[in-house]
Amino acid sequence: MGHGARDRIVRAIDALSERSGRAVAWLLSLLILICSFNAIARWGGRFIGVNLSSNVYLELQWYLFAAVFLLGGATTLKHGAHVRVDVLHDRFPPRVRRAIEHAGTWLLLIPFCAFLVWISIDPVLHSIELREDSPDPGGLPRWWVKPLIPLGAALLLLQGVAEGLRRRDAHASTATPPTAEPETRL
Repeated sequence: MGHGARDRIVRAIDALSERSGRAVAWLLSLLILICSFNAIARWGGRFIGVNLSSNVYLELQWYLFAAVFLLGGATTLKHGAHVRVDVLHDRFPPRVRRAIEHAGTWLLLIPFCAFLVWISIDPVLHSIELREDSPDPGGLPRWWVKPLIPLGAALLLLQGVAEGLRRRDAHASTATPPTAEPETRL
């Protein structure tokens, strides 16, 4: 694959991750409103002696949290904002760190995401086929939220590919990859 084609693929994946990140920001805003309403409704309902909350709001809160978590992974990876275990990472020189991240992307992240997509397809299709509902009274259908599992894994897989391709050139040189944050030591 030529350098120009690789750059176009990386830019397209980055743009997709940014779009999913913007959608997650809106979902997060909605999640905050729903959580706030649930808290106020529970407290206010107890205060006035009327049940103002329901399983619909609680499950909507859970589903929105799941959507934020699953769909936000790609954007988080793109911006280098994911959680790292830096106990050893910071002790290595930058070139070794880049090599570890490069290998981890291709040997761990991408295969794990591919496996997650593959293993989740059948249960998701089964849930859709059954039109799976919540087991709780007054709950929401579950079949429409379960496809977020393979979708989130696929988005993360694609961003992993973009990061791997971007780091491929950086791994060979001493340059810092474009998405790397500046190093700070305390």
